[in-house]
Amino acid sequence: MKKAMIIALLAGSAIAAPALAQGKGGYERTAGGVVVTPASGPAARVELTVHGDGVVHVVASPKGMEGLTRGDSLMVPQPPAPGAFTVAENKGHVQLKAARTTADVDLATGKVRFLDATGKVLLDEAGAPTFRPRTVEGRQYVAASQQFNRGTDEAIYGLGQHQNAQMNFNGEDVELAQHNMDIAVPFIVSTRNYGLLWDNDGITRFGNPKPYALVGEGMKVTSGGKPGFSAQYFLDGKLAVSQREATINYQYIRDQAKWPAAAKADTTAATGGQNTAGNAVQKQTVVWTGTLHPDNTGTHKFQVYGSSYFKVFADGKEVLNRWRQNWNPWYANFDLPMTKGKPLDIRIEWEPNAGYMAFFHNDPLPAEDRNSVWFTSDTARAVNYWFVPGANMDGVIAGYRQLTGKSVMLPKWAYGFWQSRQRYNTQAEVIGVVEKYRSLGIPLDNVVQDWFYWPENAWGSHEFEKSRFPDPQGMVDRIHALNARFMISVWPKFYPTTKNYKEMADKGLMYQGNLRMANKDWVGQGYLNTDYDAYSDEARKIYWRQIEKSLGKIGTDAWWLDASEPDIHSNLSIDERIETMGPTARGPAEEFFNSYPLVHVGGVYAGWRRFKPDVRPFILTRSGFGGLQREGAAVWSGDVASRWFDLRAQISAGVNTAMSGLANWTHDIGGFALEDRYAKNPTPQALDEWRELNLRWFQFGAFSPLFRSHGEAPYREIYEISPEGSPMRESMVWYDKLRYRLMPYIYTLAADTWHRDGSIMRGLVMDWPNDPKARDINDEYLFGDAFLVAPVTEYKARTRSVYLPGASTSWYDFDSGKAYRGGQQVTVPAPFERMPLFVRAGAIVPMGPVTQYVDEKRDAPLTLTVYTGADGRFSLYEDDGTSEQYRSGAFSRIPIAYDEATGAVMIGAREGQGFAGMPATREFRIRWMTPGRPLGSADEPADATVAYTGAAVQVARPR
Repeated sequence: MKKAMIIALLAGSAIAAPALAQGKGGYERTAGGVVVTPASGPAARVELTVHGDGVVHVVASPKGMEGLTRGDSLMVPQPPAPGAFTVAENKGHVQLKAARTTADVDLATGKVRFLDATGKVLLDEAGAPTFRPRTVEGRQYVAASQQFNRGTDEAIYGLGQHQNAQMNFNGEDVELAQHNMDIAVPFIVSTRNYGLLWDNDGITRFGNPKPYALVGEGMKVTSGGKPGFSAQYFLDGKLAVSQREATINYQYIRDQAKWPAAAKADTTAATGGQNTAGNAVQKQTVVWTGTLHPDNTGTHKFQVYGSSYFKVFADGKEVLNRWRQNWNPWYANFDLPMTKGKPLDIRIEWEPNAGYMAFFHNDPLPAEDRNSVWFTSDTARAVNYWFVPGANMDGVIAGYRQLTGKSVMLPKWAYGFWQSRQRYNTQAEVIGVVEKYRSLGIPLDNVVQDWFYWPENAWGSHEFEKSRFPDPQGMVDRIHALNARFMISVWPKFYPTTKNYKEMADKGLMYQGNLRMANKDWVGQGYLNTDYDAYSDEARKIYWRQIEKSLGKIGTDAWWLDASEPDIHSNLSIDERIETMGPTARGPAEEFFNSYPLVHVGGVYAGWRRFKPDVRPFILTRSGFGGLQREGAAVWSGDVASRWFDLRAQISAGVNTAMSGLANWTHDIGGFALEDRYAKNPTPQALDEWRELNLRWFQFGAFSPLFRSHGEAPYREIYEISPEGSPMRESMVWYDKLRYRLMPYIYTLAADTWHRDGSIMRGLVMDWPNDPKARDINDEYLFGDAFLVAPVTEYKARTRSVYLPGASTSWYDFDSGKAYRGGQQVTVPAPFERMPLFVRAGAIVPMGPVTQYVDEKRDAPLTLTVYTGADGRFSLYEDDGTSEQYRSGAFSRIPIAYDEATGAVMIGAREGQGFAGMPATREFRIRWMTPGRPLGSADEPADATVAYTGAAVQVARPR
């Protein structure tokens, strides 16, 4: 037996330590760690277990509630086995030491802190946990909260995907509750090089544990010297109702009943531009004014939950100006510095258009609490978290994936360009899109069929409506003949009239809450509907069998799992949403509020692997949760609005999604939903702005992990949205072709998410964690190690201010070759046709030819674009692109290095077992990029050419 194994076995043996003196607490060593019984405090016991060489699981159980046993973790179903560790007691503390972690527990209080190898504190519980007993569906729970690192200056990232343009979450409040545009992942990664996974499936708050309250219920508001807001309702600019309102609260469907009768009108949203008499609709406007009276001095945090157009003014200054589609409201945040006893005037202007509105606030926290790591869950059994150490932030994300599951590889074609639309109405439209792209020579790999291909009254049947899709098999066969792939939208939603619903309902596998509430959807006359219980293993298997039978058998390549939050009925309150989505097979819906997408996607992933065991699954899901990366899935940012702010908000949303361990992320290029000024008979000025917004979004999309165009009308196909011969068309085609030229680089990044636990989209802070500027920048990111991407997010901007990190780093403008010194803010050109894009000196970027789909020319020569100025390395990855054989070594790695001192490029011996269809030889063309040398076209002549046969070769730089 090896020495390391003996040490691990000895360290893991169960040895009871004697209880310490009275009042000092005690501990017991266990097979996996240690259990502490604190002398005081709210925790009856604090259990720590070691996993691998340094991940530590902490569970603090509340006193007096010993019956609260923990179930298996959905996020961490198979935690790593414990490695070697030691347990020692010293001066009233017990220390659990593993290879990369020391956990120190105060025996008197149960307080835990984590130290690195030098003894530096990384994570420190700031006082005792708090527990508040609760009863949910007759079961006992607690609301649990734990604060860490009080007064910290570290930067915090992760938490899933959120839409308020926040990059660093230190000092921010984030509610983790699945929504159309918000993805809840209760995991953070810190610049102190640790991660914390808060193991709770329910609604959780990061930051202030106190929920936001309606202004008027918490903060005092007056108007005219009397309590409440002054509310004025206008119809076509004429005052219809004037009244006093204690709060502003039209947040959910049920709140619409409060609308004053004299201010009601048929709206554009309700009637399509005419009222019930066929006349033009009346325009509604609401204006609330009031004076806020703060009880505390400091930064007050506000939220407007709204849709349609709304503006907020504080003491006459505009602090918020947003638009959202009326059926998809969301929170917009702003902060106001306020002084106790000093009133502030607030004014909110809103054009309702059948939308939603509410106004919330939270008081300032003391600075030490505001800048802390603080998790609170409303429905818990204990304080339950995992500490994940790392040598750097990449190492932390790798440790998180070790804990929750590897990021499995997607098929190579998924990294090509996708075309989608809301929606293709016939199979002729679907085929026609692919044929048009091929005839124009514009690269494309995937076409997507969105919802409502089924008969109107048969949602959940998974059947095509025959008059519009007479030959689904022929449709898919034609797409495949054109060397493209076919993805289809499948929801967890069913009409009770379908056979599929009845099969599951007969087994008690359908949620009944939405049916009891008699909520009908928005289709046609409106239909009763509900979702299946994805927490049931039997239900997941039936669900897959039903879609396999109807859709899998025709050759569907990928699955778009929409509304996976689940969004059973939009614009319901949280308590109403809970009623629609449970009880689950695991327990109350409230306990599992955030985890539905994980089990739903997991069932489809498992079904596909049974169906086609050697074909990589690919799933696109609107929502996600901790561990989703193991289920062959990508996430997208939901039904975001087509606005400049929303474009900017995608950048931090994508980076933090990646730093939550979900490497494969995408967004609707151009935004999903359009304002009327863009969608309905736009003026030339509005059309110009919308096209420019789409172009800038497309440029950003080309450097996103997945490159996908989708949205409501007008149509989003390149040939539809950009006039032939226009600079817009030229730019879109250029970026599409560039994406395919960069496929060797991009696919290597994708492979590294599995093989090396890497990230495709990276925050600047990952490479420059100690640079204060890099920590907070929310409109730039790294695309792999080579590229710095700076999307343009302002209309008519033709220059852009860009921060180039790294004082010792040089950066090249990708297009022109102009070199810049790092560690400075620079203003660079941002012409209509190009987005600022930089390459780090020392980068080696492999590029291929322009192809119409990935692997069209698998044996084509590759150009190694070497950016001089620093040593560089790259490991070119290739495999068959579609099978699961990569798991067992069927791939190729070609290590490439550049030596700045000699100028030589070393192409190393091929690594890996190889794969079916691998070219035996490969021509490499090498270009040494120097300051001022432009990129040029794909046909640019090489500086040197080498025939590579798999053996190492060195190529000298021409003199």
